[in-house]
Amino acid sequence: MTTAALDYVTVSDPSEGSIRLHTPAAFEGMRKAGRLAAEVLDMLTQHVVPEAVTLDLDRLAYEHVRAAGADSATIFYRGYSHSLCISVNHVVCHGIPSARKLKDGDIVNIDVTVVVDGWHGDTSRMFLVGDVALKARRLVEVTYECLMRGIDMAKPGNTLGDVGHAIQSHAERNRMAVVRDFCGHGLGRVFHDAPNVVHLGKPGRGVLLRPGMFFTIEPMINLGGSAVKLLDDGWTAVTRDRSLSAQFEHSIGITETGAEIFTASPLGHTAPPYAG
Repeated sequence: MTTAALDYVTVSDPSEGSIRLHTPAAFEGMRKAGRLAAEVLDMLTQHVVPEAVTLDLDRLAYEHVRAAGADSATIFYRGYSHSLCISVNHVVCHGIPSARKLKDGDIVNIDVTVVVDGWHGDTSRMFLVGDVALKARRLVEVTYECLMRGIDMAKPGNTLGDVGHAIQSHAERNRMAVVRDFCGHGLGRVFHDAPNVVHLGKPGRGVLLRPGMFFTIEPMINLGGSAVKLLDDGWTAVTRDRSLSAQFEHSIGITETGAEIFTASPLGHTAPPYAG
């Protein structure tokens, strides 16, 4: 272990190379960033309704982040130009805000990353628009359960294989499929860092979890098959079979006893339908 900065040290992993272990001061930075990211989604809740324009939701998020004296991590990131990714129905992730209006019965993932004093808070939630069909609601419920089962396994001495297995086994038990093409990631002062957090795996395999690790868990679960394809815009990923997809994401830090969720909703919004 070697000192790399005032707010982290590094350890070596055979598959990932260097992984940062952060200090208590870094945890405080991530709490602030995570809270703001969660506040953005809390603020948007009342606006995610039938006829809402996704570009208007993006504008509201941008204004909220700027008013807080923070930045949107995704603006200018690899050419992206929005504060949010908004993924509707069969869009798996990275849906681009546009003039599209939400419709009654849609399910929507909204993903936001903010930067507060150099720290990244990254989170996403599903929203139900109007009267949503039972199968779609069940997909959203299972996806949230997958996220929380993964977080429950994120503790010192366990591995990322334990996290992935908890997610995969619950999804497949409910006859749903885990997307293989995208994964969670380390973060902190860096937006995307080691380790890669794959949402499937075998118990006891993969990176050993240690206190001070920061990463996202963000399972994408499909009602149909796991295959996805990328659209011509270079960002939007959709299910190949046009089945519905859902995702939830939290940024977490490994503590001495488990995981701290940095992006928990200040209003207590967990799985939809959200109260208030």
